[in-house]
Amino acid sequence: MHINETTLFLGPQTQTGIFVLFLLLYSLSLLGNLTIIAAIWLDKHLHSPMYYFLSSLAFLDICFISSTVPKLLDIMARNDRRISPAACFLQFYFYVSLGAIEFYLLAVMSVDRYMAICNPLRYHSIMTSNACFWLVLISWIGGFFTFLYPTRLMFGLSFCDSYKINHFFCDSSAVVKISCSNVHIFDLIFSIFASAVILGSLIITLFSYCNILYTIMKIPSSSGRKKAFSTCTSHFTVVSLVYGSAMFIYVRPVDSSSPDLNKVVALLNSVMTPLLNPFIYSLRNKQVKVAFRKISLKWMKFGDIADVIAVR
Repeated sequence: MHINETTLFLGPQTQTGIFVLFLLLYSLSLLGNLTIIAAIWLDKHLHSPMYYFLSSLAFLDICFISSTVPKLLDIMARNDRRISPAACFLQFYFYVSLGAIEFYLLAVMSVDRYMAICNPLRYHSIMTSNACFWLVLISWIGGFFTFLYPTRLMFGLSFCDSYKINHFFCDSSAVVKISCSNVHIFDLIFSIFASAVILGSLIITLFSYCNILYTIMKIPSSSGRKKAFSTCTSHFTVVSLVYGSAMFIYVRPVDSSSPDLNKVVALLNSVMTPLLNPFIYSLRNKQVKVAFRKISLKWMKFGDIADVIAVR
């Protein structure tokens, strides 16, 4: 890119109100996901594959929301809507790479639920701590490698007149609209990679849930079916939210996309999903709620002891 800086266009909204809103959402997301991680790692009853993957997802959500929101807050705080080309491309790369990792990790979590419900006798022999570690590591490595080539293609685009990006971060749909290069090759390659990641992981997830549903329906007791369903509802809710928004943005013809609508859905995907995930898992999972209570009681006792020491 033969330009010195790119301008982020945020729209004519009130700066202070938008800044406070995003700061609040970002803080709540960090607090919620860090609480999930702390609860899982401090409570020995949650040291199982399912919660190991959940803590990995919580850490990923912290990274994912941090790829866009801090820069947006910085722009609004300094009232300087500029971002360098290098920072713009890095933001795009980390955003799509962390998004790919989330799809891989959700697919891994669906396989974990499949093994727990459909093959319970072999579950602990297959889903060992070593296997869980490698599944998470491969998801991260695969995510960062997947979009290297599309990012390289995007870095080679030329920009002529307008440098204003009609988005709240450097999303590909907004960047290509200000390029004077032939973007058809980039659009095609990016769509292929995005579709492969989203649809490929979705096939694994759907296969797992079809088998899970079939197995659950064969359970004779209603209480047994309810218990089996309860272990999947949180994950399925997150899957629906993440896949729905991502497919709306990326698995569509570029010409059919509305910039304003894309911004709304991207906001849902990049900000609201990491914010809602901890609440979805904590509200629907009794063991996580019990772990939260234990942590709260420990902190309350610690506070009481600290007060006694301070008085003395």
